[in-house]
Amino acid sequence: MRKFKRLSLTLISAAMVLTACGGGGSQESSNAATPAANQTEVNKPTYNFKLAHITPTDHMWHLAAEKFKSELESRSGGRMKMEIYPNSQLGKEADMVQQIEAGSVDFGLITAAYLSSREPSFTAWFAPYAFKDLQSANDARSTEVAKKILGTLDSQGLKGLDYLFAGQRVMLFKNREVLKPEDMNGLKFRVTPSPPLQDFYKSLGASPESIALPEVYAAVQTGVIDGMDMDLDAAITNKYHEVTKFAAVTNHMVWPAIAMMNKASYEKMPDEDKKIIDDSIKAAAEFAVSTRAAQEEEFRKELSDKGMKVYDMDVALFESHIKQFDEKYGPTNPLIQEFIDTFRK
Repeated sequence: MRKFKRLSLTLISAAMVLTACGGGGSQESSNAATPAANQTEVNKPTYNFKLAHITPTDHMWHLAAEKFKSELESRSGGRMKMEIYPNSQLGKEADMVQQIEAGSVDFGLITAAYLSSREPSFTAWFAPYAFKDLQSANDARSTEVAKKILGTLDSQGLKGLDYLFAGQRVMLFKNREVLKPEDMNGLKFRVTPSPPLQDFYKSLGASPESIALPEVYAAVQTGVIDGMDMDLDAAITNKYHEVTKFAAVTNHMVWPAIAMMNKASYEKMPDEDKKIIDDSIKAAAEFAVSTRAAQEEEFRKELSDKGMKVYDMDVALFESHIKQFDEKYGPTNPLIQEFIDTFRK
C-alpha cells in the first residue's frame, strides 16, 4: 500500500512538471514563430491624416490626392490613413495654409499662385512660356532651383514636399475670338490674385479681376467679366464651356500645386515614415502629369463637341511680354533669376 502511494505521488509530480514545461514551451514557440518584423510592426506609429485642396473631385489634383492616399496606405501597410477635403471645404487657400501651420490639417495642395504672395520665389513658375510642354515642366521638379524654391517654405513652418501639375494655362473668352494680344485690350479678365499673373495680363492690355473660383461661372454668365485665365481641366470640371464660346490654347504658363505638410510634424516622424511620404507624393506627382499629358487632345475635343471654338495662338505673338516679365521679375529675387536663366534656353 505504501509502495502504491509513493508511486502515485511520483506520477502526479511528474505530470505536474510536464504540464508546466509544456505551457512554457508553447509560449516560447509562439514567440519564436512571430517574425521580428511583425513584432516591430506592432510598435510602429499609426496616422490619420487630413489633406485639403481647392479643386472639384473630378479635377486632376483631386485624382492625384487620391493616388497619394492609396500610396500612403499601401506603402505603410495600412498604418497611414487619410481623409481628403476637396473643393475648398476647409476654406480658401489662406485658411488651409493656416490650418497646416497650426497642425489641424496635415497636408495641402496649394497653388504656387497663392504661395507667390507669401514667398516671392514661387513667382518663377509663372514665367511665360518657360516650358514647351507639361512634361518639360514636370522634369523641372527635380532641378536644384526647383528644390531651393520648395526649401523657402521651411522658414514658415511648412515642409514643401513636391510639385503637382494640372494642365497649362489657357484663355477662355465669353463671346470674342481673341487672335492676338492686342485683341485683349480693355477686356475684364478673371485672374488668380497673384502679382505675376496680374502683371502678365496687364501687359496684354486686359483688366485683371480677382474673383473667387466658386463665383467665376456666374461672373462670366452675367457679364461681370469677359473671360478668364484657366486650364482645360477646369474648363470641363467647372462647366465653363457653358458660359464661354472661345478657348485660346496658349499654354502660356504652367500651374503647379505645392504639396506641403506641417514641418514640425514631418521632422518628428521616423525616417522610414518620412520616406513613405516622400515616395508616395512622388508617385502621385508622376501619375498626375502622365495622366494629364495624355488627356490634352481628349479635352480639346470634348470642349469642341460642347460647342466651343478651340484654337491655338503662336508663342511668337507674346515675345515682348515674355521679355517684359523676365526684366521685371528676374532682378527682384535670386531664385527667380536662376529659374529664368535655367529654363530660357
